[in-house]
Amino acid sequence: MFVSYKWLQDYIDLTGVTAAELAEKITKSGIEVEGVEILNEGIQGVVVGHVLEREQHPNADKLGKCLVDIGGEQPVQIICGAPNVAQGQKVAVATVGAVLPGNFKIKRAKLRGEESNGMICSLTELGIEGKVVPKEYSEGIFVFPADTEVGVDAISMLNRDDEILELSLTPNRADCLSMLGVAYEVAAILGRDVRLPETHLQSTTEKASDYVKIVVEAKEDNPLYVAKIVKNVKIGPSPLWMQTRLMLAGIRPHNNVVDITNYILLEYGQPLHAFDFDRLGSKEILVRRAADGEKFVTLDDTERTLTSDHLVITNGTEPVALAGVMGGANSEVTSDTTTVLLESAYFNGATVRKASKDHGLRSEASARFEKGVDPNRVRAAGERAAYLMAKYAGGEVLEGAAEADTLTVEPAVVSITLEKINRVIGTDLVMNDVKEIFDRLQFAVSIEEDTITVTAPTRRGDIKIEEDLLEEVARLYGYDNIPKTLPIGSTTPGRLSEYQKKRRVVRQYLEGAGLYQAVTYSLTSEEKATQFALEKRDTIRLSMPMSEERSILRLSIMPQLLEVLKYNSARQNDSLGVYETGAVFLASGTDALPLEKEHLAAAITGLWSSHPWQGEKKAVDFFVIKGILEGMFAKLGLLEQVQFVQAQVDGMHPGRTAELLLNGEKIGFIGQVHPTVQKELDLKDTYVFELSLKAVLDAETPALQYEAIPRFPSITRDIALVVNRETVSGTLKDIIVTAGAPLLKEAEVFDLYEGDKMEAGKKSIAFSLKYVDPERTLTDEEVTKVHNRVLEALEEKTGAVLRG
Repeated sequence: MFVSYKWLQDYIDLTGVTAAELAEKITKSGIEVEGVEILNEGIQGVVVGHVLEREQHPNADKLGKCLVDIGGEQPVQIICGAPNVAQGQKVAVATVGAVLPGNFKIKRAKLRGEESNGMICSLTELGIEGKVVPKEYSEGIFVFPADTEVGVDAISMLNRDDEILELSLTPNRADCLSMLGVAYEVAAILGRDVRLPETHLQSTTEKASDYVKIVVEAKEDNPLYVAKIVKNVKIGPSPLWMQTRLMLAGIRPHNNVVDITNYILLEYGQPLHAFDFDRLGSKEILVRRAADGEKFVTLDDTERTLTSDHLVITNGTEPVALAGVMGGANSEVTSDTTTVLLESAYFNGATVRKASKDHGLRSEASARFEKGVDPNRVRAAGERAAYLMAKYAGGEVLEGAAEADTLTVEPAVVSITLEKINRVIGTDLVMNDVKEIFDRLQFAVSIEEDTITVTAPTRRGDIKIEEDLLEEVARLYGYDNIPKTLPIGSTTPGRLSEYQKKRRVVRQYLEGAGLYQAVTYSLTSEEKATQFALEKRDTIRLSMPMSEERSILRLSIMPQLLEVLKYNSARQNDSLGVYETGAVFLASGTDALPLEKEHLAAAITGLWSSHPWQGEKKAVDFFVIKGILEGMFAKLGLLEQVQFVQAQVDGMHPGRTAELLLNGEKIGFIGQVHPTVQKELDLKDTYVFELSLKAVLDAETPALQYEAIPRFPSITRDIALVVNRETVSGTLKDIIVTAGAPLLKEAEVFDLYEGDKMEAGKKSIAFSLKYVDPERTLTDEEVTKVHNRVLEALEEKTGAVLRG
């Protein structure tokens, strides 16, 4: 809401309070003032001039040579290119030495050989936005009324010597969407009285109800409709002061009748509409819901297709306005209008909002109906508009109004105790202090012992419960005046849950390992929705998706991570590792909400390490990503509970993929993406894993145990085993560790051979075994005995034999 400081003074005495000071007071009372704009800042030397003569420039077809009286001893010559400048006009003149917006300084100049002593200005050159300039002056200079005094400050005449307060209103403070509403708010803050506008007028003996009949079918949508009739109006420009006030509020002036309805909208916060009574085509106004498919042409000359959700004003048969949103072209006030039907009504906000949204017609009127107008101002606003039409359009106002009234107005009555006010706010106010605050707000108050009962006026529709009264007392008492106290009672310090702590450990570890965190969409396409899913479920489709590419809730994070790699690889960033922790969504039935499970996924491609100086390069392989995963499990203390078991997974390489088992339960997979998928994505060899992060972080972690560094030497034995090609190293390692306990402390693979010198269907796997006893030095005989036991177990369970 833009509030003119000068206009506000029509309703309240602001003596001793500058615009900046007022803005600070309003902000401190609970309504934020985003800024104060000084309209004439930096502008000087602009006066009203009288064009005495205008002739064609001798050397330019599009320039005119004007002799202009600017209130000095002699008139001055000014060269002007405006097409509408003419003899006898009163115009804005920037004299020599004047400064215009943008620090544009006016100097004497010669234009095509003719001297120019100043500039005749358009409104846009004086800082007024072109969209609010009256249409007749949008392509040329502005012409002041003929009775404007020559030589006076043109900026003052245009009300540009004003300051504008921009109020940032929350939806509950719709009362301040009007100058009167702001005046009541300022009056409460300053403790001053509000002066209401003049509405008294002399009406004719004819009655409005004899001219038109009001029928409302949709009473819930329109419980109150008031129509006044103004005859013999003379359509013309509205007064300059009214035009300038409308422009300050961002509204373009049209003519005196339309401008008055817009002026009342800003003054009272009550939207009005003026119909050309003679063009209505009947003496009846019927308010009803539109028929589905009904057509209607609005004031912007656009044909609208209506539905039964929309409320229309009709002449008994066809629509003449979309209620609360926009009037119709068939009843528009024109230069030929002589009789006006003035509508002032109370429309249901939800109905207006629906029509406004459906047709994309967001207007000042619809915004106020949506947030709620004061039902007790409907008639007053109509009376005020009729008064102004009689004064500035020469109209004759018929007695009374034609009405349809089923509106029940019940002001809010709320009670609260003084003890609660002081306890909640933290003050020591007495009853008179609280009463004085509500008196300043012009709320009716009654007091009974410790209880104060408040009747809020209908303009304050936000006052409904005790907490609303508390807020009013606190903000008008002054938040700065509330004593500063420390909290009383026990407090609970914030902390991370164990789950959150572990998740943070996971992220820190993966980033320390060289992976970047990615955040991808939870929505994917039908094609990718089931790829790499750990659990096969029905897909969940959005009812109103943004696009087909983002229409399904994902079952796996992996497709999105591969898209991240593809995106980067296409931009020459082809060696990259990324991870993501996020939710996947599993269908739980037709009427049930989906089950969200947190997953962890990672994808690596390209080179894992590169040392150009040494000429060394290490490409990503299975053991790189397996090592990252093992390191993470070790960090969480779960490494001994995890197994990697060779498996087949859709979309993964059949010989380089394993399932992840945690305490025997499948939690995910790890391996290389299938070559065909890599080719489709234009990726190099890519290795990935995805697992249920919740299963990992919820797993019980054994207590950490520390072991002393052994004081006695260890003995290392290496073995190379010939096994069937299908035998995996993990199986061999489990057998070795079990058979070699307790002296065997480590068993690690250090070589794999599958070459021409091996028997068909066989391979060689070499292990390094480390034996140690922390209490004594082992003998060679003891180690040999255990070592032979290991070899026997390997041969018995897998047929492994030592390679010769």
